[in-house]
Amino acid sequence: MARHVMCRKASDNPYLHKDFHGALSAAIEYLDERFGEAAVREYLWQFARQFYAPLTQALTNRGLEALEEHLRQVYQREGGQIRIDRSPDELRIEVYACPAVTHIRRRGYPLARLFHETIATVAKAIRYGTPFDAELIEYDKTTGHSVQRVFRKRT
Repeated sequence: MARHVMCRKASDNPYLHKDFHGALSAAIEYLDERFGEAAVREYLWQFARQFYAPLTQALTNRGLEALEEHLRQVYQREGGQIRIDRSPDELRIEVYACPAVTHIRRRGYPLARLFHETIATVAKAIRYGTPFDAELIEYDKTTGHSVQRVFRKRT
């Protein structure tokens, strides 16, 4: 019988990142239950400061355009719908239904009580040391719908 060899690369597959969100939710819940809310925020802060360091630098150098480009790419890749309104000093981001929350719910995974910190804390960590700040204005824990505002700090 002839032997067939299959050569595959990760790039041959469609985007397979979504199950990461279920694992992240479980990690957040674990930290929250055992060490409290501060531990969840510290974990997300440390991760975001390292992982998003290039985005923080781009935000400093290029301003809100860099963040808008990043968000549009992420939500396109994740299959989420967003609305972004930009002025020279402010970005308003509305996520209609968070793709991560949608995936977690569809799979029947538990959603961590503090999952919204993946928006709030991560956003603040990305903007730390830049001329911008951020606030999470709305968050719906059922769908992940959110409204976030990123704005230039007043000096």
